[in-house]
Amino acid sequence: MIEKTLILLKHDAVYRGLVGRIITRFEDIGLKIIATKMLLPDEKLAQNHYFLDEEWAKAVYDKTKLSYEKDGKIFPYKDHMKFGKQIQSWNINFLREGPIIAMVLEGPHAIEIVRKIVGSTEPKSSPPGTIRGDYAMMESYAIADVKNRVLRNLIHASDSTKSADREIALWFTQKEILSYKKDLDKHFQDSKT
Repeated sequence: MIEKTLILLKHDAVYRGLVGRIITRFEDIGLKIIATKMLLPDEKLAQNHYFLDEEWAKAVYDKTKLSYEKDGKIFPYKDHMKFGKQIQSWNINFLREGPIIAMVLEGPHAIEIVRKIVGSTEPKSSPPGTIRGDYAMMESYAIADVKNRVLRNLIHASDSTKSADREIALWFTQKEILSYKKDLDKHFQDSKT
């Protein structure tokens, strides 16, 4: 039940002075920060974070193509890997534009809860009350398409246990991840321990 998840507050959150407000949202619901640091990601770290494989490229390609067709537009890409490489390149460049805050959060159902608080990948589709809905709602796929770039959506949050494990290991060493007790923890521990 207790999970760990990676959060990246991208440079657009840092530059806009939203870091404290975003972190407060996670702490207010009881999630525990067990690792944090500020850094400028290098090319290798950014590339490993936005790892390109066949499955991911195909999913992004299909989702984007469907969105284009729904809007009556012609999707200009024919090859999912070529499209995936373009998206990966944009993601890497965006992640490296400025300082970011990397964090590991821990708590019951942390991955699912954080994703709900963060909101939809496309800020315009995120409801008010979510981080992206409150602080980035003006950003959309349409704007990103016109500008030939990825969405500027403030924050990254792991989408599964598998992703969280892989991403946490990229950004933090085991020594950088701390274990400590909070008063709230007693409500989630096994009563025999």
